[in-house]
Amino acid sequence: MSVGSRPGRRARGEIEELPSGSLRVRVYAGIDPASGRRRYLTETVPAGPAAARHAESVRSRLLDTVRRQHARTPAPRTPADDARPVPVDPTRDAPVPVPTTATGTPTGRAAGPQRSSRRRGEPTLTTIAQLADVSAPTVSKVLNGRSGVAAETRARVEALLREHGYRRPELGTPHASIEVVFYGMQSNLAVTIMQGVQQVAGAHRFAVGFTDARRQVSEGRFWARDLLARRPTGVIAVHLGFTSEQHALLAASAIPLVVLDPTGEPPLHAVPSVTSTNWSGGFEAARHLLDLGHRRIGVISGPTERLCAKARLDGARAALEAAGVGLPARWLRHGHWFSFEDGLNHGQELLRQDPAPTAIVCGNDLQALGVYEAARLAGRRIPRDLSVVGFDDIPYTMFCGPPMTSVRQPLTEMGAVAARMVLTLAANESLAQTRVELATTLVVRDSTAVAYDH
Repeated sequence: MSVGSRPGRRARGEIEELPSGSLRVRVYAGIDPASGRRRYLTETVPAGPAAARHAESVRSRLLDTVRRQHARTPAPRTPADDARPVPVDPTRDAPVPVPTTATGTPTGRAAGPQRSSRRRGEPTLTTIAQLADVSAPTVSKVLNGRSGVAAETRARVEALLREHGYRRPELGTPHASIEVVFYGMQSNLAVTIMQGVQQVAGAHRFAVGFTDARRQVSEGRFWARDLLARRPTGVIAVHLGFTSEQHALLAASAIPLVVLDPTGEPPLHAVPSVTSTNWSGGFEAARHLLDLGHRRIGVISGPTERLCAKARLDGARAALEAAGVGLPARWLRHGHWFSFEDGLNHGQELLRQDPAPTAIVCGNDLQALGVYEAARLAGRRIPRDLSVVGFDDIPYTMFCGPPMTSVRQPLTEMGAVAARMVLTLAANESLAQTRVELATTLVVRDSTAVAYDH
């Protein structure tokens, strides 16, 4: 946003509205003699009714600061001084002065996800290059995901970046985009999540791209390095297990990362994440069947190494145990993935048992659709002979026969929340919460009915 200047005075400095609603004030402060780059004084004003007026006073104060700095500028160098060579390494990280608040915390940046100047003792790019016995441009290639670096050298540089906690002080101007990384494009979930990301990104004129990490891995490519080369404003990783090495490389390159529905505990607790109330969803699914009078209830879970699958199973088990029914091992199956084939194969196994379950809770809707097919092949009618509950509430659940009872995940909202978190981090502001959990909802349709015990 633009804010007018005082009457009769030429406006100097910019006031920009950030995605969070805060205002960033930026005033040009001249050329840094060491790096030859433009310097700016910046300060962020919190959102609020008086933010615009406060931002104007901040701009005036920063302008006064610049005038005083110029008044104290030393006399020009003499010819004798200019004759002395001054070595300048253009690849070296140059500290950039960053104004701080009254509490000493860094304020906002001029543009993009730039970092504050280095504290004393923090490693520089040149330090990493010396430790790795390579040139500074080689380290820069690693940070930017560029080719031309041997695999062994790249691994050595990446290890040193992690070991010394290197954080790039200035990314430069990133592309105004958010990259969404999936591990396998499960079309229904992916499209719904992307819609949520696009709602937020589009409102702030950011583009949205996507990466299928599973395909890149199968082709022997490293998805994190490809992202570095594209330099997005931030990354949202969906249903993805990422290594500490991958996270460290993104962090060292100053690219904010948010994980949506992480497959496991993030390698660092500082990694922000968005998920849903999977445990509560599993609990409600099982309790719904119990309320309908079912006592022989089977469960087909997703792979329990994934956090969401384990939470859904634990929730369903808790409801069954609280009702005194329990979950016998013969009525529990673990899927290799959240797939139709899991539901079909495990559903057939459960329905061949004597006695067979009268109801099945599934780890997701695709598994539930597989159970539908298993019931058809076994001559069982849904819901008269078998009640089925899915999870996710993808659009197809309303169109199958009969329409499916499912636990709805707020996937669009999850994508939107993750996008807002990424933009907040890109603006160099702190998050109110680093782990956000959104509520699930049980949607009752025609695939569940009162138990009919044969």
